[in-house]
Amino acid sequence: MTTSLCVFTSDLRLSDNPVLRGAAGSAEQVVPLFVVDRGLAGTGFAVPNRVAFLADALADLDAGLRRRGGRLVVRQGDAVTEILRAARQADADEVHIAGGVSGYATRREQRLRAALAEDGRELRVHGAVITAVEPGEVTPAGRDHFAVFTPYFRAWQRAGLRKALTAPHTVTVPSALRSEPVAVVTSLASGSTSPGLPEGGETAGRDRVRSWWRSGLGRYADRQDDLAGDATSRLSPYLHFGCLSPVELVHRARKAGGPGADAFVRQLAWRDFHHQVLAARPDAARADYRPRGDRWRGDTAEIAAWKAGRTGYPLVDAGMRQLRQEGWMHNRARLLVASFLTKTLHTDWRIGARHFLDLLVDGDVANNQLNWQWAAGTGTDTRPNRVLNPLAQARRFDPDGTYVRRWVPELAGVPGSGVHTPWRLPTAERDRLDYPAPIVDLQEGLIRFERARR
Repeated sequence: MTTSLCVFTSDLRLSDNPVLRGAAGSAEQVVPLFVVDRGLAGTGFAVPNRVAFLADALADLDAGLRRRGGRLVVRQGDAVTEILRAARQADADEVHIAGGVSGYATRREQRLRAALAEDGRELRVHGAVITAVEPGEVTPAGRDHFAVFTPYFRAWQRAGLRKALTAPHTVTVPSALRSEPVAVVTSLASGSTSPGLPEGGETAGRDRVRSWWRSGLGRYADRQDDLAGDATSRLSPYLHFGCLSPVELVHRARKAGGPGADAFVRQLAWRDFHHQVLAARPDAARADYRPRGDRWRGDTAEIAAWKAGRTGYPLVDAGMRQLRQEGWMHNRARLLVASFLTKTLHTDWRIGARHFLDLLVDGDVANNQLNWQWAAGTGTDTRPNRVLNPLAQARRFDPDGTYVRRWVPELAGVPGSGVHTPWRLPTAERDRLDYPAPIVDLQEGLIRFERARR
């Protein structure tokens, strides 16, 4: 009986999974394998929030496979060593895996290809699994990637999208293969998780799609920046872990049609855009994509205040506290807090990116690092010196202060839009608040930044 290996990585789903369908279509038996790579312990990926979400996703994947007559085989150790060992034990001729763009993913693929070839086995890498359009599929004339989103989006919209695949009805797994319990993945990180962490897994992700599709998709174009309304899809963690298929979501949104669906598709395209940038420029995960000659200030007290949500600017602080509470932050707030750190405080974007990766469930190297570079003006933003003013942002996206009061309880009793400027309250009222004065004057920060950039 022929056997192939399906190696799950950032594609923890049964529906529309070309890796699983490819493995099942090439052999009579499939080994659905996930390796808890001990090399991830202590890395930027292995933090409590993401490991907890991953544990949920693996348990859900295993349950789905068992309903189809199979099971998830879990091993721990070096990824390449364990994949090769499983292939030998199952006598599998082919190993199927999704392509990735992170440094870790590309190194794993290179090592795995060499190890399998030496052993007389074949590696099959599947594209358009983690993204809707594979990195490098659309490129401008004479260049290896698009450096600006708008022309990329036009090309992306014209690109052919593969057909979404159904989940297999049955999965036959060799019975003799040993497996670690799914819970072994929790050993990758120690520490507490955010209290408001969402449940991981394909089942939870598809439930979220169904509920948001009914109530949120139609109004998304008008409400995606409404901080208090919390009208975004919150699907980013499920996309990051591959619990949901971006190809399937694009197909569904295009079928639904309308301004909300169009705006949602555009966000999925932004995700693909960052992946194609990182695929072409791997060093953008660490180095300035477009150096500006910045000499960052790096004031430790300011950085600590920013991380703690105690900058004295309520909208900035609300975003930072949401991040700590939920392991997630509204996208408009992400842009604002990143601009405040890099432009107003003129602090190195890498410090902010690292803090985000420490807490975000959807912490993704391509999207996190390149969004931070966009905000810092060292990335793909065509207006590198734009500064988001927290007071102007508050007037537009949280006019009555509902978002601030939700996350900054010290200010819950401040009425109306005055919650955004507590330093203007009468002295007696201000003194009763356990809330700091602004750590920097906005105009002073702007002048300082403009001088530095010149």
